[in-house]
Amino acid sequence: MNNNYYIPFIKQEEFENHVAQTIKTYNETLKSIDLAKFNSNIIDPIKLTFDKALFKKSIEDVIALEIHRQRDKSNTNAIGYFHQFMFKYIANCEVPIHGFDVIFTQENGSKIYVEMKNKHNTMNSSSSQKTYIGMQNQLLKCPDDMCFLVETIAKHSQNIVWRCSVNGESIVHERIRRVSIDKFYEIVTGVKNAFYLICKQLPITIEKLIENDVVNTVEHDTVIDELKAKNPDLLKALYLLAFETYNGFDIMF
Repeated sequence: MNNNYYIPFIKQEEFENHVAQTIKTYNETLKSIDLAKFNSNIIDPIKLTFDKALFKKSIEDVIALEIHRQRDKSNTNAIGYFHQFMFKYIANCEVPIHGFDVIFTQENGSKIYVEMKNKHNTMNSSSSQKTYIGMQNQLLKCPDDMCFLVETIAKHSQNIVWRCSVNGESIVHERIRRVSIDKFYEIVTGVKNAFYLICKQLPITIEKLIENDVVNTVEHDTVIDELKAKNPDLLKALYLLAFETYNGFDIMF
């Protein structure tokens, strides 16, 4: 087992506990998916037919990808939790219950108020305007502070003025900025490659937690077994799942 630890600004025990807590937020999606859960929103067998043919996948692979897609939709919040609550363990940072995602107090006593987004293109114009106006209001109360939109997956490593269109007008404020997460970590820790060190450590810690049975991994899914019980031809079984009461499907092709 690899016990190396590379992060100088978070205690090892705290980092491992945080990763374990993040994995626990996955727990519901790690449970076995049966046919009823798989088809809870009614699977589209026509789409899966196209996917099978055009992506040159077996029907088992297509079903596995659909199961993965369903799980993936539920895990976005887990990743948001991982990024936001990491800052609880970093000096001079706090994670408020309400309002901004993170607040960092600088050496001179001024604060940086942070709204975190996982990806640079996840906010529409309405959401961007609302966030920007909230930052403007914060700076009206505390003009010496700053507000950051911190993006985990930004187009570039950056710390730039956030130019936002508010009610059709382009607005610029020097103290409202778009910052990639690597630059934000550098500001709060003083370590230039701090985010890289977290990424380097993460797979090591996850494997350690799994090997020590601290966290669970995914259970066996029964979807394919149940489909085969319905019809040995999995594609036919998928059609029957969606269209069993439709005209003609009682005899199936």
